[in-house]
Amino acid sequence: MPFLNKNSVHRTYAIVQIRNRLFNKPKRTGTFADVNQRLSEKMNPLLTTQAEPFRAGTDNLEFFYKRLIKLPNGALMFCISGEADITIDLERYHIVPNTNIIILPNSIFSLTSASKDFRIHYFAYSDEMFKAACFRLDPPFIHFLKENACYTHTEKEALRSITGLIKASNAIYKDSANRFQQTIAQNLLQIFFLDTYDKVQRLFTQEQIEGSNRKDELFKKFINLVHTHCVTQRDVMFYAEQLCISTRYLSAITKEMGKTTAKEIIDDFLILELKVALQSTGLSLKEIAEKYRFPDQSFFGRFFKKHTGMSPKAFRAKKA
Repeated sequence: MPFLNKNSVHRTYAIVQIRNRLFNKPKRTGTFADVNQRLSEKMNPLLTTQAEPFRAGTDNLEFFYKRLIKLPNGALMFCISGEADITIDLERYHIVPNTNIIILPNSIFSLTSASKDFRIHYFAYSDEMFKAACFRLDPPFIHFLKENACYTHTEKEALRSITGLIKASNAIYKDSANRFQQTIAQNLLQIFFLDTYDKVQRLFTQEQIEGSNRKDELFKKFINLVHTHCVTQRDVMFYAEQLCISTRYLSAITKEMGKTTAKEIIDDFLILELKVALQSTGLSLKEIAEKYRFPDQSFFGRFFKKHTGMSPKAFRAKKA
C-alpha cells in the first residue's frame, strides 16, 4: 500500500468533493403546484403572509389581468389614475379615479381591462387582522360591504379621509423597524371600518343594509352561505336547512330575487372556484377533482363542460 503524504490526502479530498458535487446533486423538493404557488406569492402585490400580515404600496394590478385569483386576505384600494374594469366574485365594476375598492378575505378578484395609466394605492391585510379590526361590527354590515365593494367619492372630506389612511398605511409599512408596526396597521384598519360603519348607518336605512323584506333578507343570507360552502355543499337542501325554510320556498325566493334557481346560483359559484383552481394553481385535473369532491375526473370534466362549454383542459390551455 503506497504511503499517503499530506499533499496526496488533500488531492484525494478535493477529488471526493468534486465528485459529490457532480453526482450527489440536491433533490428538488415540492410539486409543480408548490412551485407555482411560491411564484404567485412573490408576484401577487396584494397577498399577505404570516411573516408579512399587511402590505401597502402602489400598483397597476397587472398580476390580476385576465386571471381569477382567490385572495385568502383582504385589501383596501384607491384609484389614483386611469380606468379599469374588475370583477369581485361574480360582480363587475368599472373603476375611475377616486374609486374606493374593498376586497374582503376569500374573495375572487380579476382585472378584465385597464388603461395604460391605471394605478391604485393599496393596503392589504390578513384575515386575522380583518377579524380583529371588525369583531364588533354586525354581520349584515359586512355583507353590505361585500355587495357594495366599490364606491366613487365626490366629497372632498371623504377623499381626505381615505387618502389620509392610505398615506398612513404606506408610512407604517415602510417603517419596518417600528416595534408597534402591526398594532398601528391594525388600528388604521379598524379606524377605516368603524368610520365606514358610521357612514353606512347614517346614510342608508336598515332595510337597505339588511334587506327590504323577509325574502330579500333570506336571499342575501343564502348568497353568503353559498359563497362560504359551495365547495363542499352543492345540495339545495343544505342551504334550506341552514335558513330554516323548505327547498321549495328557497327556490321561489331565488327566482323572484335573483331571476334564477337556487341550484344555478350554487353551480355558478362552484364554477368560479374551479376556474380559479385551473388558472391559478398547478394542480392536475385529477387533484382538482379530488379537492372539489367530484366522484372522479371524468365527472368533473362533464360538469365543467356543461356549465362553460369547454373542457377543463381546454380552459386551462386557453389561459396560457
